[in-house]
Amino acid sequence: QVQLVESGGGLVQPGGSLRLSCAASGIMLGIAAMGWYRQAPGKQRELVANISGGITNYADSVKGRFTISRDNAKNTVYLQMNSLKPDDTAVYSCNARIIATTGRRMDFWGKGTLVTVSS
Repeated sequence: QVQLVESGGGLVQPGGSLRLSCAASGIMLGIAAMGWYRQAPGKQRELVANISGGITNYADSVKGRFTISRDNAKNTVYLQMNSLKPDDTAVYSCNARIIATTGRRMDFWGKGTLVTVSS
């Protein structure tokens, strides 16, 4: 079984920064892609950023402020969030598309970490 463990959420003032981390562990052949999603109260979950084969993709609302990166040796993905705004307040969840030992690709999710941007 694969597990994703997130860390780094918390309370930050507008304009501040936070760095989220998500580490994948378990039996797998590899990880095809990793990413971050978020869900604000009363809203649908949305993609924030993902990374696959070194190619990154960002939501328009975070371009220029957030940076996603990945340490393949550690099976870990990071999300550096700068110039945070109150609208960034949400539960941020990590997603990983795992390549199982059978070769099948499966999606796994972390439990989520709360980011609150408020003065």
